[in-house]
Amino acid sequence: MNQLDTKTLSMISLAAGIACNHPAMGQCQLKRLRDLGVSEESLAAVVEIARHIRDEAHQELDHKFDQAAELIEPKMPAAKTEAEAHSDTEPEACGCSPTKSGQACC
Repeated sequence: MNQLDTKTLSMISLAAGIACNHPAMGQCQLKRLRDLGVSEESLAAVVEIARHIRDEAHQELDHKFDQAAELIEPKMPAAKTEAEAHSDTEPEACGCSPTKSGQACC
């Protein structure tokens, strides 16, 4: 069985901790990654993407709750534009939006 290298494992753990609001806040992984020489830019990207995924999940959960509680009207699907109609043949994307700095989260 292949083992993940220490940097990859620590980045995954850091991102997962942030995305799930773990009370330890990924501090031990952050220290470990810095000790391993991971750049501050790379760490900032991991943190930004994890927070973005967490925030998207919370927004979607809140929206579904509001719909179920009838606090808002269900969204009606918008009519497709001509460009969108032609894009149906392209592979389906994961549906996530980019982070504020334009980083892809998938």
